[in-house]
Amino acid sequence: MATTDIEIPTFPENRTIEEERLYRKQRLAAGFRLFGKFGFDEGVAGHITARDPELEDHFWVNPFGKSFKQIRVSDLLLVSHTGEVVEGNAPVNGAAFAIHSQVHAARPDVIAAAHSHSIYGKSWSSLGRRLDPITQDACAFFDDHGLFDDFTGVVLDVEEGRRIGGALGENKAVILRNHGLLTVGHSVEEAVWWFITMERSCQAQLLAEAAGTPVLIGPEMAARTAEQVGSHVAGRFSFQPLWDVVTAEQPDLFD
Repeated sequence: MATTDIEIPTFPENRTIEEERLYRKQRLAAGFRLFGKFGFDEGVAGHITARDPELEDHFWVNPFGKSFKQIRVSDLLLVSHTGEVVEGNAPVNGAAFAIHSQVHAARPDVIAAAHSHSIYGKSWSSLGRRLDPITQDACAFFDDHGLFDDFTGVVLDVEEGRRIGGALGENKAVILRNHGLLTVGHSVEEAVWWFITMERSCQAQLLAEAAGTPVLIGPEMAARTAEQVGSHVAGRFSFQPLWDVVTAEQPDLFD
C-alpha cells in the first residue's frame, strides 16, 4: 500500500494583537493544566513560556511556586528580556528566565518553549542519549532533537541558558542530560504537544529496552514519517483534543 500524506486542517491567523495575546495566554494556561494532569509537576520545578505578540522580546510564564494544576490566565506573568516582571505581582523562577530568555533570543521563530522535570524525560536524560526511531510517535523527533551533554546544577546563569539554546539549535527539542526535556514550537499548542509526546516516547523506549532490544525504523521511513507526524501543523493539531478535554473539565483556567 502506498504511503499517503496526512491531511490536517489549517488554522486561521487573522487575530488582532490583543486577541492573539489572549489566545496565547489561554493556551499557555491550558498547557500548565495538562502538565499537572499528566503528573509533570515536581515541586516548584518546570515552566512553559509564550512570546508576547507585540513585545517580542518579552514572554509570558508561570509564577514561581504556583501549582500547574491551579494556574489561570490571570496568574501569568509578563517578563522582559532583562528578567523584570512587567505585568503581574509574583516572582519568576530564575531558571525559567535563564533558560527561556536565551532560547527565545536564539530562535526568533519560536513562540513557545516547555520544560519540566517529568519522570520519564529525566530518567531517559540520565543516559545521555538521543531518542531512537522505535515508534511512529518517536519519529516526530527523528533528526530533530539535540542533546545538551552537560550538567552544572540548577540553571540560574544566562550563559548556561545560552549553551542550552546552542544545543537546541534549529530542532524542536533538546534533551538536557541529568535534567529533563525542553521542547519548542511555532505555537503554544505545538510546544506543549511536543513535550507530552516526547515524554511518552522516553517512556516507550525505556520500557522497550527493559524488555529487549528494540527494532529501529529505518532512516528513510523514519524521515518520511517525521514529515507526517512531526510538522508544525501536526504538532498544533495534536494538541486540539487535549485542549477540548481540559477546558471542558477545568473551565476556571480562563479566569
